[in-house]
Amino acid sequence: MADSRTRPAGIDGSPLPGPFGVGAYAAKLREYLRARSRVQLFGEIWNLRVSPTKVYCELRDADGAVPCSMWRTDFDALRLGDQALTDGAQVVVAGGPDYYAGSRTSSPSFSFAITALRVAGEGDLLAQLDRLRKTLHAEGLFAPQKLLPRPPLPRTIGVVTGESGKARDDVLAGLRRRGWQGRLVWAFAPVQDRHAAPRIGAALQDLTATGAVDVIIVARGGGSLADLFCFCDETLCRTVALLGVPVIASVGHHTDRTLIDDVAALSCSTPTHAAESALPVHCAQARADVLAIARRLDVHGRRALLHRAQALARLSRAPGEHLAGERRRLHQRLREIRAAGRRRLETEHARSARKAIVLDRKAHAGAVEARGGGRLDALALALAAHDPERALERGYALVTDRSGDVLTSARAARRAGDVRLRFGDAELDATITDDDARA
Repeated sequence: MADSRTRPAGIDGSPLPGPFGVGAYAAKLREYLRARSRVQLFGEIWNLRVSPTKVYCELRDADGAVPCSMWRTDFDALRLGDQALTDGAQVVVAGGPDYYAGSRTSSPSFSFAITALRVAGEGDLLAQLDRLRKTLHAEGLFAPQKLLPRPPLPRTIGVVTGESGKARDDVLAGLRRRGWQGRLVWAFAPVQDRHAAPRIGAALQDLTATGAVDVIIVARGGGSLADLFCFCDETLCRTVALLGVPVIASVGHHTDRTLIDDVAALSCSTPTHAAESALPVHCAQARADVLAIARRLDVHGRRALLHRAQALARLSRAPGEHLAGERRRLHQRLREIRAAGRRRLETEHARSARKAIVLDRKAHAGAVEARGGGRLDALALALAAHDPERALERGYALVTDRSGDVLTSARAARRAGDVRLRFGDAELDATITDDDARA
């Protein structure tokens, strides 16, 4: 490198002064920042890190963030408890801007140098997260994913993670450990910043829309709660809760609990654990078990085949004797059938002869009955000729008195006076008015 004391020529046409050495400018910048007025800030602690000489953190609120540092001796003098400063804790700090100029081997850095600190209470972001967790739980959105059935051996697994993150390798290692040989569908998305949540939600919806994914893993390595805050996005959590494919969340570690862990079907501590949980069946072990069973079946099959061959050898001597016995039995049966046939023919012949005699007698009786029927018809005709009703039908009338006695003479009719005339179709009442009858 050129000597910093040697000043090169500046940029032609630029009205700006210089050029100055970087170290000189960095020193002037540090003096300028340290000369700024000391102030008090309040916000939430995130990414707290403790080194032997300094304590580093970020002070955040909904509108911005400032990197902060504090000397370890000043921090220890506060005598705060172990859990007093955790991510999300709200504090009030006093101090001012500071700048580390760096060197050829170290990077420069800006920070707000804290000289005093007071814990103010629970942070707004954690309180907001707790309220959202209670809201989602009250709406029943923690349950739908946990009710979805997870296949013991999925054919296709979808993975939503960062393209270059270590979580990708951990998922592959877990699947290889299980001996799985199915299809893996990657949906890469950012897993940290304000653009991460919508991109993760879109990736989940795209994987579900294919209809071929049996289970989805959302994986990210460890990090502070601030780094994982995109997994607490309300829209993302609602999207996960309403998906029709089970989602296994692996975001952070045991100490990190994001909202996606609550709404997912299963929450795992590491991407490796998530991959193993997506495959309840250990494929390699299952294949080994199947091969062992196949070998046992092969041995048993060979043994059974040998026993069957020995049994067949014993039985092969019996067919001749069996056939001879069957032939004798069939000859005896044939003789019995022939004898039974002859007896049956004789019985049927005698029965037919008896039936013929009975039918002959019935035919003779029918002829006699036919002749008797002719005489009955002639008598019926003669009787009908003398029937009074027939005479009435031919135009004659029957005269009776009112009591129904037949009047056979005119004198009897005059004596009766009131008579009844019966014709073939009806009866009429009449009164005799002859003078002789009145006399």
